[in-house]
Order: sequence, then C-alpha cells, then structure tokens
Amino acid sequence: MEDVVAANGANLKHNGVMKKKPVEPTSNSSASDIEEERSVSNSKRKRSKADEVKAVKTESPRKKIAAKKLDSRKEGNGDVDEKKREEKVKQRSPVKNKEEEKCEEELQLVSYIKATSRNRRLDLNTSDHQFFEDETDVVNGPCSHSESDLSDSHLKNDKFKDCRSMTRSLKASLGELAICHQCFKGERRYLFICTWCEERIYCAPCIKKWYPHLSHDDVLEKCPYCRGNCNCCICLQSSGLIETSKRKLPNHEKFHHLRYLIGSMLPFLKNLCKAQDQEIETEATIQGVTTSQVVISKTRCSNEERVFCNHCATSIVDLHRSCTKCSFELCLSCCQEIRGGLLSEREEYKPQFVNRGSRYAHGEDAEPSSSSVPEDDEANNQSAKWSADENGRITCAPKELGGCGDSVLELKRILPITLMSDLVQKAETVLVSCGILPKLSYCSCSDDSEMSMKRRTASRKESSDNHLYCPDSFDVLKQQELLHFQEHWSKGEPVIVRNALNNTAGLSWEPNVMWRALCENVDSPASSKMSEVKAIDYKFENLLPRHCDEFISALPFQEYSDPRSGILNIASKLPEEILKPDLGPKTYIAYGISDELGRGDSVTKLHCDMSDAVNILMHTAEVKLTEEQLSAVEALKQKHKQQNEKEQNGLGGEETVSDGNGFHDETGSALWDIFRREDVPKLEEYLRKHCKEFRHTFCSPVTKVYHPIHDQSCFLTMEHKRKLKAEFGIEPWTFVQKLGEAVFIPAGCPHQVRNLKSCTKVAVDFVSPENIHECLRLTEEFRQLPKNHKVREDKLEIKKMVIYAVEQGLKELEAL
Repeated sequence: MEDVVAANGANLKHNGVMKKKPVEPTSNSSASDIEEERSVSNSKRKRSKADEVKAVKTESPRKKIAAKKLDSRKEGNGDVDEKKREEKVKQRSPVKNKEEEKCEEELQLVSYIKATSRNRRLDLNTSDHQFFEDETDVVNGPCSHSESDLSDSHLKNDKFKDCRSMTRSLKASLGELAICHQCFKGERRYLFICTWCEERIYCAPCIKKWYPHLSHDDVLEKCPYCRGNCNCCICLQSSGLIETSKRKLPNHEKFHHLRYLIGSMLPFLKNLCKAQDQEIETEATIQGVTTSQVVISKTRCSNEERVFCNHCATSIVDLHRSCTKCSFELCLSCCQEIRGGLLSEREEYKPQFVNRGSRYAHGEDAEPSSSSVPEDDEANNQSAKWSADENGRITCAPKELGGCGDSVLELKRILPITLMSDLVQKAETVLVSCGILPKLSYCSCSDDSEMSMKRRTASRKESSDNHLYCPDSFDVLKQQELLHFQEHWSKGEPVIVRNALNNTAGLSWEPNVMWRALCENVDSPASSKMSEVKAIDYKFENLLPRHCDEFISALPFQEYSDPRSGILNIASKLPEEILKPDLGPKTYIAYGISDELGRGDSVTKLHCDMSDAVNILMHTAEVKLTEEQLSAVEALKQKHKQQNEKEQNGLGGEETVSDGNGFHDETGSALWDIFRREDVPKLEEYLRKHCKEFRHTFCSPVTKVYHPIHDQSCFLTMEHKRKLKAEFGIEPWTFVQKLGEAVFIPAGCPHQVRNLKSCTKVAVDFVSPENIHECLRLTEEFRQLPKNHKVREDKLEIKKMVIYAVEQGLKELEAL
C-alpha cells in the first residue's frame, strides 16, 4: 500500500488543497464492482460536516461552479425537484449509506496520504496497458512487465482497488463536473486530476490516444494543459496560452539592436528621399516655380488600401502621379523611365501548359479531346508609344496601356510632406549622439573545436563557404551566438538550427490532431466545408492559432524571426492601423519518397523569395513502399523516359532523370538546394539553355521561360545539378533537413526542396536589415516581369517598411 501512497502524493502544491485523484485501475474488475461504481457516480452524496468546512476553506474554481449550478437548480425547480430527490434517496438509501461511509473513509485516507507522502513516487507506467484492457475506446497495444510486477499480484490488486475507489470519490466530490478536459465526457471509469492546477481532469482513454508520450503518473503530476501541450478542441482554437518569446532582452541589448536597425535603414531612407526630391524639382520646372512653392495635394487613400502603379504593379508609398480623369496612377520609377526613354512595355503572360489528360501524365499518348498548345503570337504585338514633354510633363497612359491618354498626370502624395526628410534628420542626430558601432568578428567556425556547429553542404574548389553555420537551438539563446549568426547572415549564407522543437511545449503536430482542430473549428466560416479544405485557401494563424503560437515559440533567433515582436524584423515595425503584407506563418503538407522520380515528386520548385524566410520541419512520417509498388514506379519511369525520347526528338532537349535512387538518409526528411547570390546569373543562363528539358503543370513540357527562376517551373534533378556544375562550374548548398531543424534562407538565394518523407513544414517570412538591398533589387526585378505574372505584384512593399522601421525604431529608442 505504501507504493500507491507515494504515487498519489507526489508534487502537490503547498496550499493545503487536497483533491481526490485516482491511481491506475485494473482490468480484473468484477461485475459487482462496476455496478457499484455506476450507482455511486450517478447519485448525489452528502459530505460530512468536517468535509464541508474544509471545502469552504479550500474551494477550487471547479467546486465553486458546481455549487452555483446546484443553487440555481434549487431556485429554479423549487419543491418539485426536492420531492424527486427525496424519493430517489428513499429508493437507494441502503446503497447510498453504505457507499457514503466507504467514501468518507477513503476521503480521509486520501487526505492523510497526501499530507504524509507528498514527496514519494511510484512509476506506474509498466501496467498502463493492462489497466485499461476493458475500456472499449482504448487502442490495444503491446505491454511488457518486469518479473517483480508479475510476482507482486497482491500489491497490484490493492492498487486497482484504490484507483477505483478514488475515481468514485472524485466523481462523488465534483458531481457533474467530474468530466474529462479532453473529451468532455463524465461517464469515463478512470479519471486523473492534475496535482499542479488541482482542477483539470483527463480520462484514461484520452491520455492513451492523444498523449501517448505521457504516462498516467505524468498527468497526475502535471496535466497536458499545465504543460502547455493540451490538444483538446478548445485549446487548439485558443491563442496566447503560452509565451512565444524565448528571451527577455535587457534594455542595453534593445538599445544596441535599435541603433543597429536605424543605422542600417538610414541609407535606403535617404535614397527614397532623393528620388522624391528629384520629382519635386521636376514638378517645379513644369509649374515654373521654386521647389519650396510646389504644392502637392494629398491623394484619397485609407490605411486599409494599397496603392499600386498601374504600369509596373509596384507599390506606391508616397509621391506618385495620378490622372484626375481615369485614376491611372504611376510610380516615380516609371516616371523616370518615361522621361529617359527607357520605358519597356510589359508583354502579356500567356499560359503554355495544357491539360492533356491523366493518360498523358502517366506516359501515354494524349487524349483526343485534350486542348492544343496555344500559339505564340508575340510577333503580332504592337508597342504603344508613351513619352514625356520636354519639361518633364507626362500625360496619362495610352488606352492600349490602360489609361485614357488625355489628361496630364498630377503629382500627389500619401504621407505628410516633410515626414521622410524629418526622419532622416532625426535619425542622423540620434546616431551621432550614440556613437559608431564597433565592427567585431564573432565567427569561430574556422576553429576545429567548433566542428559541431558546422555542416558540410558543398564541395566547391577553392571556396571557404562549403560549410554552413549549424548551431543547436539551446545555443542560439546566447547573445554571442546571435552575433555569430549575424556574421554569416550578412554574407548571404543560409543557417541551419538543430533541435528547434526542444524549446516548445510539445504540442502534437500529428495529422489527426491538426485535422480535428480544422474540422471542429466552430468559429470558422469554413468549418462546414472542412472535408474539402485546401491548405492554400485559409490562413494558418486563423484556423490553427495554438499551433501558430507553438511554431513561433520554436523559432530560433527571434530577434529576427518573430513575426509579431522581432526587434530586428523590419516587417514587425509596421503600425497596427496599416495594412500589412501576409508573411505567414504558412504550412506545407505533402507526401514524399526517398527515390527520385523525375516526375510526380513532392517538390517545391526552384524559386526566389522577395524576403528572408525560416522553415521548420514540425512532423514527418515515412511510408514504406511494397515490392509491387516499387515495380509499378519503375515501370512508370520507363514510360516517362520513352515519352521524353519521342517528344524531344529533334528539338534539342531531353528531360534528364537520375538513374540513382537519390538520398537515403534515415534521419532526414527534406532535401534542400540553396544557390549563392553570386551564382544566379550562371544559373539563369543554364535554365534558359535547357528549359525544354523540364515539365511543369499537367506534365506539359516547358516551351518558353519569361524568367527562368521567377516562373517557378523548373526543378533540378541530380543529373541536372551534375550538368550545371560541369557546364558552368556552380553548385548549390545541398543538405537534408531533419525533424525539428529550422532552415534560414536569405532573400535573393534561389532554392528548391524535395520531400524524402511525408512532411509537415511551417515557414514564416521576415525582413532583416542585412538583406534590405536584396529585397529592393528583387522588387525592381519583379517590376520587369510580364503582365499577369503570378509574382509580379509587389506584395512585400519594402519601401513602406523602410520608412516605418526608422520611425518606429526612433520611438522605441526614445522610450528606453
């Protein structure tokens, strides 16, 4: 009996509150025991005077709610309910009196046990499966028992009896409130109350099904809710249950970061001011006045609107030109190009991928009813003339380009006229008073003792960047590792952080848990259509708020990556009233296989993000293919090869697929290829040369590329990567991402991913001071893409971020 006492008296709060908690049950319960339990749990028990006095002194919130419910029932039902209760008491008085005496003895024993055996424990895990074999909704599983467990059956039977009696005591004490926090059912035979909060209860079937990593003893000590990983429906739809920030920054670190941010942003803010000053000077020439006499009217624009250039689709942050007749709006970059005769007409993006049917996708001939390939009528396109007057005046765009062609474009503004110039002057003053930051090197990767923080990812000759910085998540909480991160990050190198999930509460990312959260999201308008849900249709943060918080808490280097409060995340500096870009978090869920198929692989094709990003592998599972399935895959690959030879004959291109089986890293789940920024020109040249060797949507061949990377229509197989290195001498950083690893991808680095196993990955975009120049370069590159191109629109609005980052940084610096 002493071992049982120790198990139930462990780690109680020192506040004198003693809850009735069960120990593990037995599968050898007799029919009389079960019937006795049901009669006890369904009846209302009266407590002794001593128990009532004790309950008043140490009444928990759950008991207070029960008391309120009981009082309301008495007031509402009156004498009728009282008579019914008296009749029930008369009918069951013999059983009740007998059980009441037994229950009171047990309550007294439990109180004595808790008071005298608070620090003693017994590991009851070895009998978990045997305890609940008679539970109909518990998944059966193998069980193992030591010789001592099997030999001490008498002690085990005592434990079973105590567990049953204490469960009955719990139900007797709480009444209708003795329900499981997970499934909200009160008829469960075995309930476990948390000794940490002394309030929440979990039943045995839910513990086994939804928390297999926790034993019943663990739940008694600290329940899933108190551990921060409760995955009941209510908690999954609640945010703010955990603190997502991993480290509180002292004021001197905040001061250092803000000074660094303002100093990094100031050159770009000056460039924006310079462009606006030039336009004001041009407007002064047009009007024949001085720059100080130029009056610029404010355009009608709310904070919930985004203003885009009608010609290049880039965002307009402040000064621009607008037509008063047709509301055509033009950015300052396009104005300069028109005056310099450098304006290039954006061609129309035309789909080139035709659905030829499922038979074609599986290597057979196209179905007769499938659509034909659209003809390229680029030669028939006629360019419209659009030029400026000698003094710089610009009329509205011709009708062929979306304007009216009549009215003169007027200079308009969105922000206060002196806002940007005032910010520049104020930032310069603050930086002078703060002094110049010393340039120190914190990189120790060249030291052989730091090999554990490096991962070899390339084999370039005479190169010093074949290894990537790869720290552990525990180390990144140190300030010196943040400086180490900045050393590599400022060079445009990716960073891999191991064991990022070790810093989380441990919420389950199993597909059934996430699916249940989606299906039972009663607040979502999409909840009635979850059987048809697509991951791209709804925002991750709205549908899975608890998982979103869990992901943010796992983020390493939160000074950069935290989307809500990262002090060095430029995107987090936008005011609340301003419409913000959607930077995530976003989730990627897909199957995967280690063998490289060439077609049908679960891949993210080669692309380049406009901002920085961090991607964490949250869950993975491997699907073992049977011999029959492997044979079918090989047969399909042969069909694809024959189809390639037939279609590419005489066209100068051939889809290349590796004969090898790819990567077989047992611990890895996703294969990454990330290219250096300086290798992008050669990479683009290779893709233009070999573009017809790739297939995209509907397995249709790629016949034309508008931009070899931004089209996102190519994935480099192992054979392609070998040819790329042989012909152009470049290769990517290649590595396998493991469960719990976070991959930081700098802006401007083209990358692709192939799943080796079924993966659930979550990513979030951020904007770092070190990569602002790349974000601006990519914004300019996207301006030149054809109309209707899927990535042409400036969704990041980086120029707006620069302005508000300096403004907010100055405010936070003054507050310190």
